[in-house]
Amino acid sequence: MATEESEPVKTICPYCGVGCGIQVKPGEEPGDVQFMPWGEAPVNEGKICIKGGAATQVVDHEDRLTDPLIKEDGEFREATWEEAYGRIVEELERIREEYGPDAMGFYGSSKTMNEENYLLQKLARRYGTNNVDNCTRMCHASTVWALRTSLGAGAMTNSMQDLREEADVFWIHGANPGEQHPIANSVYFRQAVLEGATVIQVDPHANKTTRSFKIDETDRHMHLQVKPGTDIPLLNVVIKTILEKHEENPEEGWIDEEFIEERTEGFEHLKETLEGFDKEAAAEECGVPLEDIELAAEKYASADSAAIFTGMGMSQHACGVDNVQNEINLALITGNLGRPGTGVNPLRGQNNVQGTCDVGAMPNVLPGYQLVDDDEARESVEEVWGFEIPAEPGLTNVEISHEFGESVKGLYVMGENPVMSEPDANRVAERIQELEFMVAQDIFMTETAKYADVILPATTWAERGGTVTNTDRRVQRMRPVAKVHENTKHDLEIVSEIGTRLFDDGFDFSDPEEVFEELRQVCPSYHGMTYDALGEEGIQWPCYEEGDEGDQYLYEERFDTESGLGHIEGVRHTPPAEVPDEEYPLVLTTARLEEHYNTGTMSRRSPTLNRQHPENFVDVHPNDAERYGIEDGEQVTIRSRRGEITVEAQVTEDTKEGVIWTTPHFAAASANRLTNDVLDERAKIPEYKAAAAEIEVGIEPADGAPADD
Repeated sequence: MATEESEPVKTICPYCGVGCGIQVKPGEEPGDVQFMPWGEAPVNEGKICIKGGAATQVVDHEDRLTDPLIKEDGEFREATWEEAYGRIVEELERIREEYGPDAMGFYGSSKTMNEENYLLQKLARRYGTNNVDNCTRMCHASTVWALRTSLGAGAMTNSMQDLREEADVFWIHGANPGEQHPIANSVYFRQAVLEGATVIQVDPHANKTTRSFKIDETDRHMHLQVKPGTDIPLLNVVIKTILEKHEENPEEGWIDEEFIEERTEGFEHLKETLEGFDKEAAAEECGVPLEDIELAAEKYASADSAAIFTGMGMSQHACGVDNVQNEINLALITGNLGRPGTGVNPLRGQNNVQGTCDVGAMPNVLPGYQLVDDDEARESVEEVWGFEIPAEPGLTNVEISHEFGESVKGLYVMGENPVMSEPDANRVAERIQELEFMVAQDIFMTETAKYADVILPATTWAERGGTVTNTDRRVQRMRPVAKVHENTKHDLEIVSEIGTRLFDDGFDFSDPEEVFEELRQVCPSYHGMTYDALGEEGIQWPCYEEGDEGDQYLYEERFDTESGLGHIEGVRHTPPAEVPDEEYPLVLTTARLEEHYNTGTMSRRSPTLNRQHPENFVDVHPNDAERYGIEDGEQVTIRSRRGEITVEAQVTEDTKEGVIWTTPHFAAASANRLTNDVLDERAKIPEYKAAAAEIEVGIEPADGAPADD
């Protein structure tokens, strides 16, 4: 007879932000865990992608960190937890005493739970600094900024379910759900398309999204293959076309005059910005025929319900905030907000990147996106926490990295890998060695952990419980099976212990539910949730009072801005910080693969996933390949002003002429050795999506030895 412990455990996939439910069945040994489908899972309805099906392969991987490590004379040795804790507390106290609290930086993680990130950001603020951030800075910080400022909340305005049921047009801009959110694409978007919805894809690269809807084979759907970094001109053509058509034929309803009048502000500024705008010149700059952009504008504006999906192709630019603002402009002038099947919807890349932001692991906001420089908000949180919170926003993670060895002397990294994930990664590796002290808390020896002074072995996603928040704001519970390695500890247990040793009170929590109860007190949008209420279905925030069922879509009656109005603001084109020149004549852009995940810390240790794509590659247009003399499958070196990588060339029309495309997942040849660390002035997100590059051919193949990831 099966014991209670051997029954399958219902939890959430640890990979992308869709929030798919899966089951994990424990075997006879602690590390023997098997994936099982969860047929009634609320988000994915039992379906799972290749990553989710392979997720259990990393739980008992041979590379797992199993004991604390302390570096002495440049080498790691095993240590006791007591020794590791003592060293960390001693160093954190020393740095604060010698340099002040802002000499420390704290990195949360979108791969860990809400409760763990909540406690880490509370630890940073109790330490006396707002220098706490997470990897949303690298993917959607500009989206969060624009949505929060112009609409009220930095999250999807709608939900997968209402989009599937009500949307007539899917405007997918700089996102690739077919590759990066495959279950959302197949269960929701594709079903809507089968029932008549139209897809307009805006992306420099043809990809699995293009192919999943057979966009190139139909007149119904469209792929606008825009040149990287020209999204503002393209959207300005769309908006200008809609305004012109409305002037010509007001009765056709190209814009929603009543919605604009009653629910928005700034429309006149948008019109002024586009006075004298040259659509023909803008279309030429985008590399897309003007008539195609005008047709796409007509399809969007004439739909009863049109939804925008935005991704890192929009956010990862020095003008990322303006990119997303222009999407908001388009939605607002056509009345495509506050209703089912509409909205501006960022597709979040990691399973808890939404929640990590929600709980305040960012330098400018407290839990619930309450600004740290808002006296009233800060005081309300201080009343619960019992200590003063610094009133000035802290440094973002890239800004912290820029200050390694200068104003920043110490770093606490929980589950992140900045040496691979940050742009201009070669310089990051150099600067991180200038720190006086670093602690890395992780499950594997990452590229970042190698530079740490203390390494703390954490447990994996399958070994601990807590909550995560998916891309459409659904807070769900993850449930644990047995711990695999006896001397590892849960992230929550580690942060709780360090906080208690540093500050005596405020960090002594027995389990995630106890932390969540405190989170509810300081995060208004989570206030009505309890662990019992979350159950197996989860709840979508905002949920203000117990018994609320949450909201599938936002802003039905008003926007959560100071005026209650949606903010329209005209924007003008800002070229990428680097454009092609004689020395670097190509545009380099980057994106993810379905089979891999961020820096590959987990996915490249999965045999199933690694077999699909064991190493990096670069897509090159046939005309560029002919000009350079590149054969398909040939080894080439890609160079930028920051570094070089050697990869295999794939000659394909998926990319535009003059544009090369590669990925950040592989330690041996990561795209982030090449990417530019110039930042959006407001959101501080780096410009990953456009850099000047060059190709060299005639490279000898590498020896094939896999990099330690």
